[in-house]
Amino acid sequence: MAKKSTNTQIITQPRNEDERWLMETVAELSEKAGIKMPEVGIFPSQQSNAFATGWNKNDALVAVSTGLLQRFRREEVRAVMAHEIGHVANGDMVTLSLIQGVVNTFVMFFARIAAHIVNNFVNRGQGGERGIGYFVTVIVFDIIFGILASVIVAWFSRKREFRADEAGATLASPAAMISALQRLKAEQGIPDQMPDQMMAFGINSHLKDGFMKLLSTHPPLDDRIAALMQRGR
Repeated sequence: MAKKSTNTQIITQPRNEDERWLMETVAELSEKAGIKMPEVGIFPSQQSNAFATGWNKNDALVAVSTGLLQRFRREEVRAVMAHEIGHVANGDMVTLSLIQGVVNTFVMFFARIAAHIVNNFVNRGQGGERGIGYFVTVIVFDIIFGILASVIVAWFSRKREFRADEAGATLASPAAMISALQRLKAEQGIPDQMPDQMMAFGINSHLKDGFMKLLSTHPPLDDRIAALMQRGR
């Protein structure tokens, strides 16, 4: 899915020096992290971004955008790849999908319980028959609980970004990881070309304000940079 939705080109045989260096870098970082080397890909996007995906830490894919590969210094690209390897080694893709599935199940369960209670209260003395009101109430509670569930999933996603940044700092270097995040911050005005379904798995994401911050899959870059600087003290 990731390969198709992002037009990612998997590197099977390096065609140039950049691809050869990228493959060697991922191989080195994977060995350092204690995982099998994932597939390596490049996807067309002027925005600086990268992502990791896969259901098994020993059967994954890490990919980088053409924009990032062209504009970032090699030590910064290496730190970004270390961040993505961190996601793979931590099993973040699987865990996030499982949490999403669990909270969706709870949303459906509690929405129907709540609707049942409301239905019995409104129709007390009438045998508690389920009318159109019950199904409307289910939809309303699905929406309310769904928003709360999204807040929980987004909170977990932001936590895993901090952990992946720490992995990037450990596998590459704190200075390189901080420099990569600072460059991502400087380039935030570049239009995003990554599909929405892949944004949670990228190193960079949309900026959100107000309540929408609670639904953001990524912490603000300033917070991530500050966390790494604090870690290095």
